[in-house]
Amino acid sequence: MKHGVAFRKFSRSTSHRMLMLRNLVTSLFEHEQIKTTLPKARDTARLAEKIITLGKKGDRSAQARASAFLLKPEVLPKLFGTFASRYAERPGGYTRIHKFGNRPGDNAPVAILELVDNHKDLRWEITARAIGREILQDKLRAEKPLDLIKTGVHGTQNVIESERALEYGQNGLLRPKTRWNMQKMLRFRNQDAVSQLSRNVGNYIDHLMATPISMKNLHDRERRKTVTGEFALRAGQSAPGDPRSVLDLSQGRLGIQRPPTAGPVLTANYIFGRKPKKT
Repeated sequence: MKHGVAFRKFSRSTSHRMLMLRNLVTSLFEHEQIKTTLPKARDTARLAEKIITLGKKGDRSAQARASAFLLKPEVLPKLFGTFASRYAERPGGYTRIHKFGNRPGDNAPVAILELVDNHKDLRWEITARAIGREILQDKLRAEKPLDLIKTGVHGTQNVIESERALEYGQNGLLRPKTRWNMQKMLRFRNQDAVSQLSRNVGNYIDHLMATPISMKNLHDRERRKTVTGEFALRAGQSAPGDPRSVLDLSQGRLGIQRPPTAGPVLTANYIFGRKPKKT
């Protein structure tokens, strides 16, 4: 029976495996978001949590252990300064793993490993988009789309603050899952997080309202160009709004054009389907 087996072997020797994990942790602290395979991301996250705990301690022993582990000395000020202040109130859970499909070639599962509350936080952006979509849906029940485009959607920060104060099981404007994600994202952030989230929600609402108008303008412009003959579509290309598939479009364009024959076309149906003439 195996005891104390904490990490995977990765078909590597001990020195090679530890150097690989140290390199991944260093890259994670440097860029705050990396993409690797799912097993490597899970083991890297465990080591990164321990190193961030050393950064929060900040004593001389922790600095010596962190400098001996990380491969780049320029990452140490970021660890003992930025990360220590960012995660001062957070008891744990400094990393997050997003599954990212499979890698072409060997079909290995790929994941994105990131530090929470970073400037490119994927969960933060996903939550902002979900809030913006649900606020816009609620506005569209009472107002027309053209009126919202003219006046805009206001009061997103008030909605976020009111939804943040709700307890579990209470009804509000947002769905329970969206509200839970928002409360979880804002739990350990600073006071400016609500206004920042409100700006992201407003930007996404403007994007949702502007997309149909821009697509309609693009469709009208492309249609006018096609009608007036300013450019001709090539094989496989389709104008916006064309219901035909690309295969149907390319077959007509790429086919060899031959002049029609005067006599009957010799096909198997024509040859074997004829009835013999009576003599």
